[in-house]
Amino acid sequence: MEFITASPAETEAVGEALGKVLKPSSVIAYQGDLGAGKTAFTRGLARGLGASDRVTSPTYTIVNEYLSGRMPLFHFDMYRLGSSDELFDIGWEDYLERGGVCAVEWSENVADALLDAIVVSIQKIGEDSRRIIIEGGNGLADICL
Repeated sequence: MEFITASPAETEAVGEALGKVLKPSSVIAYQGDLGAGKTAFTRGLARGLGASDRVTSPTYTIVNEYLSGRMPLFHFDMYRLGSSDELFDIGWEDYLERGGVCAVEWSENVADALLDAIVVSIQKIGEDSRRIIIEGGNGLADICL
């Protein structure tokens, strides 16, 4: 699926639509440059999961947990990780077993651990406009904006 958005609010709306159809233990693998809109997308994803928490970038914490929705959302930033071995060292399997959604920024650093992930590619095509491509996962045909 491909979406073109013209504002951060529209990017969040695509994330929200995806959040509404996700199932427990879903993994989202983000692809996109710095400033592409991954955290904005995650704000919408959290809203789609029913979370009321304030969503921020996990850049300095590696993972932010949002527990107020219909299932937990674990927002990872893998920028500082060098391999999937380091991902397992921080308890990746424990997060998967908790039945929430794992949204992973800089997923290319741990790609070999995210084999069944839904890939969300976000590309900046203008000041506020983005091209969002969502691939993989079951039930994605149910996304409705």
